[in-house]
Amino acid sequence: MIRANTNEQRPHWAIIGGGFLGMTLALRLVKQGKAVTILEAADTLGGLTCPWKLNDIIWDRHYHVILQSDSHLHALLGELGLEKQLTWGITRTGFYVDGTLHSLSNAFEFLRFPVLNLLDKLRLAATILHASRIKDGRALEGIPVGDWLLRWSGPRVCEKLWFPLLRAKLGDSYRETSAAFIWTTISRMYGARRSGPKKEVFGYIPGGYGRIIENFVNLLQREGVECQLGAAVKAVHSEGSKVRVAFANRASQLFDNVILTTATPIIARACPQLTASERAGLENIKYQGIICASLLLEEPLSDFYITNIADNWVPFTAIIEMSALVDRKQFGGRSLVYLPKYLSSHSDYFQTSDEHVRETFLNALGRMFPKFKASSVSCFQISRVKYLVPIPTLNYSHKLPAIYTSIPGVHVVNSAQLVNGTLNVNETVALAERAATRFAGMPLLKRTDKTPPQVHETYR
Repeated sequence: MIRANTNEQRPHWAIIGGGFLGMTLALRLVKQGKAVTILEAADTLGGLTCPWKLNDIIWDRHYHVILQSDSHLHALLGELGLEKQLTWGITRTGFYVDGTLHSLSNAFEFLRFPVLNLLDKLRLAATILHASRIKDGRALEGIPVGDWLLRWSGPRVCEKLWFPLLRAKLGDSYRETSAAFIWTTISRMYGARRSGPKKEVFGYIPGGYGRIIENFVNLLQREGVECQLGAAVKAVHSEGSKVRVAFANRASQLFDNVILTTATPIIARACPQLTASERAGLENIKYQGIICASLLLEEPLSDFYITNIADNWVPFTAIIEMSALVDRKQFGGRSLVYLPKYLSSHSDYFQTSDEHVRETFLNALGRMFPKFKASSVSCFQISRVKYLVPIPTLNYSHKLPAIYTSIPGVHVVNSAQLVNGTLNVNETVALAERAATRFAGMPLLKRTDKTPPQVHETYR
């Protein structure tokens, strides 16, 4: 438990969830003069950005990079004293299709790409260019992503490239996903390319997100935020003029206001006083989960940072070779590779044993890279997250959870409120800052108060 002195005269806010969203909210609220406590079920803060130990090194549990356009994250890194330590690198992109690995890192390689004919390439380029120039994706929310891509790229490009990639990322849910999804994905990746040669530029902090989280925790302590670790929340109830938080393994606590930052199905289960319509809205948001393997290899697989995979037989959905960006000295001279497999949060594959995942993943690597040997893997660890990212289904902005619930003093701020944005640390920081602005100057709610007038307001 990380404690800090709190002023009993100030309104006391609890934030359930100590990921980057909860940490940023806590920082902004305490600067408003509120007393803030973070309640985190895990034994460390950071959520999806948490590091872990891979043999003798410590690095991120999931892959993350920083873009030059990530303005909110840059500003936060400045507060943490880390922005000047950002290290930038130009990366290359691979594409595995029809059993062959191709480089698609520049315009010349794109023109030589043998899978598509010239007309296909022109249509694909036009699709990407068009999407990159769209400023507001709300008009795309009512259009299925498959229909939009067929209209712009044509059937051959969709069958060879787009549809396999959508199935890999979203499974069958891509059929009910809006075109805003592909727009945001293309826009973010396009933002990673500089003018002129249009090369991909990504950044990282030496030491990874573990270093960022360490500085963040130190700043929260200095600002007076209390962080309770191992605090698994069981239920949240309105009680008189307070909000009671019940825990799975210890006595409950009272707060003036509580913000839940966890996934919407978890919020629905934790708040029994929600109305039936609120609960249904939270439960109806679909999530993709992930099983992500982290590997340390004696030799690199390739010189690509990311290899997109279009062949359905491959059990993982991409290859992220972090050591193609990060100096291999950070990994003891070895190569750090992530193998993500995106799947429905309800998928039975989450019950698959680590041994089976390891065997199938390594067999696939051997088939894709004939020189690869399983004996070169010095570390293979698996992370499983059931509720990773909400799926932007059709007309998603009309389904967003309200920031204010019908329970006095209980609020929701989570990734399901990201409209037409991809889940990344920059968007998470921006979401937290917008929410904190909404809470600025908010008076204590009394038990006699009715539902706050903004109960139906959402981030639109």
